[in-house]
Amino acid sequence: MSVEPGRTDRGGYGETLFEPWQPGEGERIDLGSLAYDDTTRRRLLALGVGPGSRCLDIGAGTGTIARWLAEEVGVDEVLAVDRDVRFLEPHAGGALRTLTADITAPDFDPGRFDLVHARFVLMHIPEHRRLAARLCEFLLPGGRLVLGDAVDLTSASPPDTPYRLAMRAMWRALRETIGTDVSWTPQYPRLLEGLGLTGVGAEITVPPLTAGSPIAAFWLDTWRRSRSAMLATGPVTPDGLAAAERALAEGTAADLSPGLITTWGRRG
Repeated sequence: MSVEPGRTDRGGYGETLFEPWQPGEGERIDLGSLAYDDTTRRRLLALGVGPGSRCLDIGAGTGTIARWLAEEVGVDEVLAVDRDVRFLEPHAGGALRTLTADITAPDFDPGRFDLVHARFVLMHIPEHRRLAARLCEFLLPGGRLVLGDAVDLTSASPPDTPYRLAMRAMWRALRETIGTDVSWTPQYPRLLEGLGLTGVGAEITVPPLTAGSPIAAFWLDTWRRSRSAMLATGPVTPDGLAAAERALAEGTAADLSPGLITTWGRRG
């Protein structure tokens, strides 16, 4: 993840919250990958990614998608980019290369690719439209842009259960501390169409909030790491957050997880 240049009022993802050097952060990222990787893999294969493809993975995290592309799909090249590549470096080699970079920097230009993929990246960057347009420039003719981010399906509507209040507090806390904004993500297809891509499509994946599931564990750890910021926003009290945590842990939330909206398009 990359912070917007010149922003001084708050840090970005990985600076104020979810710092990669914090114990267990790699494991938290992997929990999200366990919940959503199957969807991403199916979509990339359906779009024709395979041997011969040159791929750029932006905000590659622990590298689960980049490694899968290099080791199982057998693409020619994967360039895995993140501001901090400590989770990626142990897997570099062969078709997989890593690059430490600020993707919002004006001089960021990693080359041209058949696939440009970014998941859970643009939602953390205020100038998401500008960055999406920049990512299109990295596509070879006929190349595919595949973007994925969170979509909030519950927190804005009643009933005000402990789970919904906790999610509302989380999104507000992330927006106030690191600039995260998921309010625009349902407009992803129109964004890509407006950038001139063709064959635009989208899908939403919502993993079930069952006890012991990777997605439940992911949100529990995310709440734990952002607890102070969540409580400072107002919608949730300590007792309410504890009740929400119990509901997630026990599989009794009876609600929807935030989903993954995946959108894709082709450069002509």
